[in-house]
Amino acid sequence: MAARSSRPDKGPGFFSQIRTLFTFTREEYRWLPWLIAAILVAGVGVGVLVGFLLPPVAIWSVILWGVTGLLLGVLGSLMTMTRLSTTAMYRKIDGRPGAAGHVLTTSLGRSWRASDMPVGVNPKTQEAVYRAIGRGGVVIVGEGARGRLTRLVNEERSKVQRVASGVPVNVFYVGHGEGEVEIAKLASTIKKLPKAIDRTTQAAVIKRVDSVSQSLASLPIPKGIDPTKARAPRPR
Repeated sequence: MAARSSRPDKGPGFFSQIRTLFTFTREEYRWLPWLIAAILVAGVGVGVLVGFLLPPVAIWSVILWGVTGLLLGVLGSLMTMTRLSTTAMYRKIDGRPGAAGHVLTTSLGRSWRASDMPVGVNPKTQEAVYRAIGRGGVVIVGEGARGRLTRLVNEERSKVQRVASGVPVNVFYVGHGEGEVEIAKLASTIKKLPKAIDRTTQAAVIKRVDSVSQSLASLPIPKGIDPTKARAPRPR
């Protein structure tokens, strides 16, 4: 039997990630190559201009400033492409089942505890309810037709209030209607919630809520979002 290698599998290299990021973003923004070219040219142009403006003017100085401008252009291109890729991701998942769970688990950061699997779901209509717990309290997110989510949301809210009395429970509905939160603004809206509990209380609330929650594995999960494919790749 061949000996197993102790060397860990290497992930994709830096340039491979850049290529993946570029391809992902260009699918939504076809003009991306022209924008990147413009940023690079602008960076070199600014660098060369600085080289001519700063005395003493010498060819080597202009070249060095041009290279510096090119590097700044590359940095600007990466930052622009990363921001556009995030916007492209939201546009791709907007309106698809599972989008709220994907955002809760990838965009809230470590200060929040959430799952990409719903805590309540209507198997007939695909309406689903997700939950996140953080320093701002408990957040319940409804995904689907708001009128048909009332029962699921009320059930989850009652469950949380029963085991975590006094902890704020905020309810948000994902959508584009009045009183609803767009999927692209869901994470930022939740992060703006004022801190209401400390970390010790947060851990206790998570434990209590999990103890009365229905097993996630038994829920019929809406099909629509594959988190590994919907997430915008980022260079490390």
